[in-house]
Amino acid sequence: MSSAVSHALGPEPSPATASETAAFPVVPHAVIQSIQCARCSQILRSPLRLPCGNSICRSCLPPIYQRTGITYPANEERKHGFSCYMGKADACSGEHCLGDCGADVLLSRLADVFEEVLAVDRGDGSSEGASTVTWKASRDEPQEVTTQCETIGTDLLKGIYCLVKEGRFDYDASEVHYSVGDLGADSSTQRSYTKLKNAIRNELDCQVCYSLILDPLTTPCGHTFCRDCVTMVMDHSDLCPVCRRKLNLSLTSRREPSNLRISTILETLFPEQLAMRKDDTSDDDDAAAADDEQTLPLFVNSLSFPTMPTFLHIFEPRYRIMMRRVMETRGKKFGMVMYNRGSRPQTGLGRSEFMQYGTVLMVDRYELLPDGRSLVIATGVSRFKVSSSEVVDGYHVGRVQRVEDMSITEEERLESLETSVTMEAPPAASADPAYTPIEVLPTQQLFQMALDFIDEQRRKGVAWLHPRVLMAYGDTPTDPALFPWWLASVYPLWEDDKYSLLATTSVRDRLKIVARWVKKSRSREW
Repeated sequence: MSSAVSHALGPEPSPATASETAAFPVVPHAVIQSIQCARCSQILRSPLRLPCGNSICRSCLPPIYQRTGITYPANEERKHGFSCYMGKADACSGEHCLGDCGADVLLSRLADVFEEVLAVDRGDGSSEGASTVTWKASRDEPQEVTTQCETIGTDLLKGIYCLVKEGRFDYDASEVHYSVGDLGADSSTQRSYTKLKNAIRNELDCQVCYSLILDPLTTPCGHTFCRDCVTMVMDHSDLCPVCRRKLNLSLTSRREPSNLRISTILETLFPEQLAMRKDDTSDDDDAAAADDEQTLPLFVNSLSFPTMPTFLHIFEPRYRIMMRRVMETRGKKFGMVMYNRGSRPQTGLGRSEFMQYGTVLMVDRYELLPDGRSLVIATGVSRFKVSSSEVVDGYHVGRVQRVEDMSITEEERLESLETSVTMEAPPAASADPAYTPIEVLPTQQLFQMALDFIDEQRRKGVAWLHPRVLMAYGDTPTDPALFPWWLASVYPLWEDDKYSLLATTSVRDRLKIVARWVKKSRSREW
């Protein structure tokens, strides 16, 4: 006599297994699938983290090819890529850069835990009275669906794990049914489940907040933390909290995908704890999202740019008060915005006194003079957009949203798309590259155009490249991401023309703006 179980250990379990069924709320194959490779259907071996958030065995990596149409970043590791096996249903966009893939330390450790707990004999492996599992799968031809059946003993969890380890249970198995034999699915299944949960739970604490990982984000070096913990750490350092390797600044982006395997394990095995964790942090969401939206005192004066210094002489009473309050805060930050000289209407602000986009400055040096004035040196750390504002003691305080660049992957996709478009140009274009539309030039060529312009101006001995200027702002950056901010700080140009840089979200777009400045200067439009 046997009882059938479909997607759970019975809606109608036999009396001998009723208590176990109530205590075991997850189907065995759903637990094991969390560490099963979607490509080879075996247990993940040396799991490789993909940029889309999915994971596969390192040996299951697709064929590698040379990427074309991409010149920024010009790193050797970004020249090779592959087409991901995952589709849009798995939150994958298609092509990945090989340099964006890496080891997944936590997932590798969890696979070891599964092995330690479940990789033993299946209990009673005899076919008589043992449990079986049946499922449908398409192994050889996608259109050919076959029904598979295997005996898995009395410990269903260990039985499914052994099938997966031997490559005999498909990752995409559908219509999975368990048939519990006369021996029943004994208490060993529940013991294995409890032991596995306890062992896994010990590995799932974030090494920053020491709580259950919430919204797992895996760094390029392979370590996994809460997303908000990564954002908080990178406010103060660009080093991994575990291995101290340099982190990619794009990790602050909310668009960076979560680690889908770790998320699945959390949601499958610890739904109650995860829900409690979310409830515990919900009251702190506003503070945790300070990088996305915050209240910031605004200095209405001129333009400042990220990574560049700003030199201020504070003498107005309202800004003396503001600066004193800024210096009393831990972050010592304030916002710099330029005057809205044309009284242009802006969304949410109307015809406000200042422009909507600005730069967050952090005070590096503050010197208070005897008469109450002060000298301030501050450095730009990020950009923002003002959504609303009010006046406090004479100065503006804005509700601001952080402006972030797109990820490197999106940056590369943008360049590949734009440079692949053929645009009509005058006949002279074939003889003179200057006629080539800026929009279709490779990113590296845009950067080189600007560097050549700097060399030309340096040979002319222009005042804005005087050694005293370079002493304050630094020499010409070799990083295309930093160059536009530097040029905008030293190049004598109307602020309205420079302002457009602040709203951009890609290095390529900023270099196109800079290239237009170069073309106008060479054609003497300015």
